[in-house]
Amino acid sequence: MVNIFNPGIGYHYHILEKFNAGIELKGFEVKSLRANRGSLKGSYVTITNGEVYLVNFNLPPYQPKNTPKDYRDDRPRKLLLTKKEIKYLIGKTKEKGLTLVPLRIYSKNNLIKIEIALVKGLKKFEKREKIKEREFRRIKNKFERIIQM
Repeated sequence: MVNIFNPGIGYHYHILEKFNAGIELKGFEVKSLRANRGSLKGSYVTITNGEVYLVNFNLPPYQPKNTPKDYRDDRPRKLLLTKKEIKYLIGKTKEKGLTLVPLRIYSKNNLIKIEIALVKGLKKFEKREKIKEREFRRIKNKFERIIQM
């Protein structure tokens, strides 16, 4: 069961749309992902020559001594989307302020999938508002539990 999340996405970005894609991996990389290794922190998605790539995704080898000598654990990995989705994403990413980030990697019916999102960066004051709202909800829930006792 694979379940790797990208921390801090909800804090830094406003998620507009989500897409599910396949990811092109080598056999030993799949084994490593099934062992829940890998980190999405600092990774992003780019579109070059009509193909979508996951860049800066760190995936250490499953058995370091059995991996090829030329293996790079942060190599760009191709994402598998339909042509229609790729064209749509190309148009959207050309808009100012919109970008693609990976949200999570998960397994579905023994296949490794990645969830990517079209996001817009938050301003500093918007981040502060989110923190205030979260603190308010936390205190409100705390008092509600005290009142119910």
